[in-house]
Amino acid sequence: MSRIAFDTNVLAYIAGVGRHPDDAAKIEAGRTLLRQLRSRASLIAPVQVLGELYVVLNRSGASRDEARETVLRMARAFGTADSNSSAFLSALDLSSAHQLQLWDALILNAAAEAGCALLLSEDMSSGFAWRGTVVINPFAASVDERLSRLIA
Repeated sequence: MSRIAFDTNVLAYIAGVGRHPDDAAKIEAGRTLLRQLRSRASLIAPVQVLGELYVVLNRSGASRDEARETVLRMARAFGTADSNSSAFLSALDLSSAHQLQLWDALILNAAAEAGCALLLSEDMSSGFAWRGTVVINPFAASVDERLSRLIA
């Protein structure tokens, strides 16, 4: 079974967080994608993503307790991918070599370490591949063929 990791924005949409009028479509698309993938892939949430999600939820009006409960619910629903000092050092190298934001590099590294084939991300460069993990934008106008095969 394929392993698929989720970036923060994708989980935020699934949690119902929208900041712009067009985000309602992304919320629905994210939730639909989750339903489609749930039985077809092993879903992974890197711990960095869960931490960022907590901040996003809190800044979007959720109380700390509400944000905590949402993050814990997602952590239970998904597998998690940890980060450690070795992962951080790898992320530094990845960030430097490919001009990625450090925290994005840490998320991508965690996904790769967890054996994920795909990392679903709205804001990383779609198609970028590193250590066997390919970044895919699930909200792109045309669905990537690797994602299409999983949800078909």
